[in-house]
Amino acid sequence: MSLPLSDKKVSTLLVVLLMFGAVSAFCGAVLGIVFNGAGVPLEHLAGTPFSSFVVPGLILGVVVGGTQLAAGVALLTRSPRAPLMVAVAGFGMMIWIYTELALIGYSWLQSIYFGLGIVELILVLALLGIAPEFVSSWDRHRGRARSPEKSSETSPPTGVS
Repeated sequence: MSLPLSDKKVSTLLVVLLMFGAVSAFCGAVLGIVFNGAGVPLEHLAGTPFSSFVVPGLILGVVVGGTQLAAGVALLTRSPRAPLMVAVAGFGMMIWIYTELALIGYSWLQSIYFGLGIVELILVLALLGIAPEFVSSWDRHRGRARSPEKSSETSPPTGVS
């Protein structure tokens, strides 16, 4: 399956973001597991089911980092399951951050990673043609319009009774 040029750019951006999310999650997991939070006070875990950062670190690395990495690899290999995997990874990141907020409170870094999950979901919708206006407006902004046959393929039918 050959993607139009703009879809290739969106796909490439998505792979970069997924790999960034994976590496960040793996680094956070190492800090949590090996260094027991790397200077984050254990008091942050008061009122949570955790007495150390080991279990949260494992969840961060395996679940969040693992889904981000798997989705990135699926996109690179053009797996038919890639869109679903990207959606799971994006929602997984958002759920992780939401849970973290509920359990330990706010940090500015959480805004970045919650936003990362949102951007991943928007980009996968664009790749699926569910949000084609995003891709088209991005191309127009950069001085390139999508060809009419491409835009008509992703546009909803008009005049449906």
